[in-house]
Amino acid sequence: MNKKPVFERENSGTVLNLKSAGFRQKLLCDGITLNLGDTCAFSCEFCYVEAMVRRFSGDALKSFNRAQGLRGAKRLGYRDVVIRRRNPIELLRKQLIRKGEPRFSDPEDKRVLFSSTLVDVAANMELLRETAEACNVILQNTHWQIRLLSKSNLLQKLIADSIVSDKYRDRMIFGFSTGTLDDKVAGAIETGTPHVSKRIEALHWLQDRGFRTFGMICPSLPQVDYDKFSEELCDAIRVKRCEHVWAEAINVRGPTLPRTLDALRRVGLNDEAARVEEVANNFRAWEEYSRATFLAHSKHADGKLRYLQYVKKSTKAWWKSREADGAVLLGKASETGA
Repeated sequence: MNKKPVFERENSGTVLNLKSAGFRQKLLCDGITLNLGDTCAFSCEFCYVEAMVRRFSGDALKSFNRAQGLRGAKRLGYRDVVIRRRNPIELLRKQLIRKGEPRFSDPEDKRVLFSSTLVDVAANMELLRETAEACNVILQNTHWQIRLLSKSNLLQKLIADSIVSDKYRDRMIFGFSTGTLDDKVAGAIETGTPHVSKRIEALHWLQDRGFRTFGMICPSLPQVDYDKFSEELCDAIRVKRCEHVWAEAINVRGPTLPRTLDALRRVGLNDEAARVEEVANNFRAWEEYSRATFLAHSKHADGKLRYLQYVKKSTKAWWKSREADGAVLLGKASETGA
């Protein structure tokens, strides 16, 4: 799948998390998340999912490597494979339906579900059809709203090809990751994904037909001119037609930064790599980069900004004072007192 070997994790018992506090805190949902797989068909250099899935899919990956006779340096990592969950639609039905009756049938229960926190929901047509089947099960058995995020323009096919009925249009919210408008930059660090320009076209297609959309300007790299960067991106995603706009600097987890630097350099994006390296091991520079990104977006996002920022004790006050402008404080320090 997408030139990566595929296997199923057999010990998966759920696909819905009804108490996802982290993504509730990010305001992406009301605590409900849907993951039909563990690792993605895409291979973004900055991906932090490995840190999230190791505890429940580590044994499955080890078993796969053993079965393939892969040892030492030849062993495949999480970004090298697509790990799916066995019978995900059946698992979803079991979580939503008990004794033939929907568990969440209250018409006033209009919570927002977010998909996906681990894998791209539209990385290819097979996964898109799986996503569509899951959406239809949810839409038919609950009154929840569904927020879908993708790096693929295939997402619009849910509507264009009537895979999900138009009668549910008010309960579907579509977004595309657009951390840059430069197809070369995106191609370097978002391995295997469609061009950003194609995602923008798909976003406009949905907006022009009156569907609910949101912006996702992340992750974004350090810029020369933050104001220009933000203005151009906000214009491109047409913020006035978005319900909200999320934004974030690049995540720093595990080997994400070295991979991102290597990917930029491989295609000759040395200036971009130099700017990332400048902030990589300098906390003050990193904080300035994130603040500059936030301030630019707060100016251009039409009052819809939700900027995700992991804070420390030393930085919390600055970000706390800007919550009204769209700062969303994350991390352990955000949970402590003033």
